[in-house]
Amino acid sequence: MFTRRDGKPWEPEYLVEINATTCIGCGRCFKVCGRDVMHLCGINEEGEVVSLSGDDDDDDEFERKIMVIDNPGNCIGCTACARVCPKNCQTHTPASSIAA
Repeated sequence: MFTRRDGKPWEPEYLVEINATTCIGCGRCFKVCGRDVMHLCGINEEGEVVSLSGDDDDDDEFERKIMVIDNPGNCIGCTACARVCPKNCQTHTPASSIAA
């Protein structure tokens, strides 16, 4: 357990899931996270999650875009991503609840 500047206890809450049903792929969480925890993917007509090529012309191939967790071990538990998410589609778990 850590303490904040004011001496109150603080426990990191790590990103463990992004709900693909409610995520709109806006990218706000990605922009505030400097730890390379997640990235943007597309969902095709068959409902499969596929990588984006980076070429905007390929946007028509996707039904929609979503964020996916790429490197969960990079998460430091700050929950900045959750604070900017307009859809509240992320699940965070306290460090004490995650098995090492």
